[in-house]
Amino acid sequence: MNGKKVIFVICVIISIFLVSGCFDFFQDLPTRYESNPTKIRYNIKYGYLVDCIGKGEYKIEYRFDLPEQLKTESYNILYNRNYILENVVNNSFIFWNISGKNSATYELGIKAFIESENSFIADLNGENALTVQDISTLYPDLIHQFIHQQSNLGRILIDHSNPAIKSVAYTIISKIDTNNSFIIAKSLFMWLKENTNYQMHSKQGDVQPAIVTLSKKTGDCDDLSYLYISLCRSVGIPSRFVRGYLIKNDEGNVSATAHAWAEVFVGGNLGNNGWIPVECACCTPSIQADINQNFGVEDPFHLRLFVDDGSNESMNISLSGIYVQYYEQMDIELESFAIVDNYIELESKQLVVTKDNQRYYE
Repeated sequence: MNGKKVIFVICVIISIFLVSGCFDFFQDLPTRYESNPTKIRYNIKYGYLVDCIGKGEYKIEYRFDLPEQLKTESYNILYNRNYILENVVNNSFIFWNISGKNSATYELGIKAFIESENSFIADLNGENALTVQDISTLYPDLIHQFIHQQSNLGRILIDHSNPAIKSVAYTIISKIDTNNSFIIAKSLFMWLKENTNYQMHSKQGDVQPAIVTLSKKTGDCDDLSYLYISLCRSVGIPSRFVRGYLIKNDEGNVSATAHAWAEVFVGGNLGNNGWIPVECACCTPSIQADINQNFGVEDPFHLRLFVDDGSNESMNISLSGIYVQYYEQMDIELESFAIVDNYIELESKQLVVTKDNQRYYE
């Protein structure tokens, strides 16, 4: 049989299968993503280098976030003077309060050993998640804590009651026949990915109110997270932001970038005591890939430093940075640093999503 006849026969067989519906089995095949690290280990050194030059007095105040994963014995404080350990807005900090005179250099931060692995939601159907009404009835404290506006320096950054934000959220949920908090949060995430784009600010450290991000349809990780949190809160789902570092491995060049993402409370036995992570700044080839890989999935590359407690104080502290006061005779240079070394990938697996939205790693 020559080549042309073979091709013809194969085409005929495929046509018969398509007509008969025998190719339906392809629709039942799970979606498999490229194998990625699911457990990693590394050292990270981060903080601020403060270089004081000249003659005169100065004052330095720096409230430094400690990673959630840390144990006391797993990190070293780089400048072991003029500090206290404190817990503010339910987060752990090192607080340096330094009064100095004349030239000196301070390395304020820690060097820490981190071992991190994936945490993820077993399915995308919202099974075991509570309804919005159940959350309101069973968790009134969370409603009080996480369903309101949050401001920084008089600017409302998270705004659940803005009419434009509420209109978008209620338009979305009017199109889905469910009151399941997980499915609603997923639908709001889908809207976010379909209608906004990740874009860094020209001015580092600036943040946009949620309503500005809604209008511009662009924002960085903070902005997109604030908008998503506002959308969720507007329909009664407790939501909060998380700050930390995103660890990146670019062909062996490992780095740490300041990052922010969101968490929503859906209850049940899902996530961390009912809270599931949502990566609002993800950029994958499709909306479905974004949902599969970034809704309810927190990979080992997310290093948590700060979790919002719903208060304005929480917002203010998360955006405060380092404070320096000095006289004209002095010149003080500030340089933030985040250095990763001894990076090891301990485990790598494929994320698998079945036709009925079950998720697992293998």
